[in-house]
Amino acid sequence: MDFNVWFRPFVWIDYRLAVLFLVIIPLILLIWAFVQKAEGIQRLLAIYWRVSSLLAITVYLMIAQYPVSFISALMAQILIPISLWFWVDINDEIEYQTTGALKLIFTSWRWATTVYCLLGAVASTLFLNCAFSASALKTPYCRVWFEAPLMFKEYFHANSKAEFLGFLGITSLVIYVLYLSYFVLVKLGKQGRTATPQ
Repeated sequence: MDFNVWFRPFVWIDYRLAVLFLVIIPLILLIWAFVQKAEGIQRLLAIYWRVSSLLAITVYLMIAQYPVSFISALMAQILIPISLWFWVDINDEIEYQTTGALKLIFTSWRWATTVYCLLGAVASTLFLNCAFSASALKTPYCRVWFEAPLMFKEYFHANSKAEFLGFLGITSLVIYVLYLSYFVLVKLGKQGRTATPQ
């Protein structure tokens, strides 16, 4: 496959930034929050990991080169910032009960991740035609986004078929959408913007 497009280096930079901001740093922060017993940050990061699992699902969809992966990537970049700021009770707890270096670094990460995801969402809209046009999906313009997920497959799923991994991705996506729909249509009306059920 020809991935010789002018923005290819930026695609790889984006994947590396995603691993840093959306995987490594929040994992370190979660461990740190457990050590310091910062319950507000623990709760928010637990919500973050549930929401950001859509990114992992997207990787498996891209391994199978499914067009819907471009839509799930955009949705993940929109949902992650919402999950980081939506909860009034957790925001207040972090603001008034958490102090020190953990709070500073967590807040910095939260803002950086928000900006990164929103910029990524804007950029993702430029590739939405890849999700709706079979001919566009076959062009290097769209297929360049599959390169990093395919490398991930070679490292971690070398003996698995792309179709099987894509099936796992689709199944996970259906479960994710069902849970998100339940939350929006049922739980949100009962809880409002509080993470703790009323």
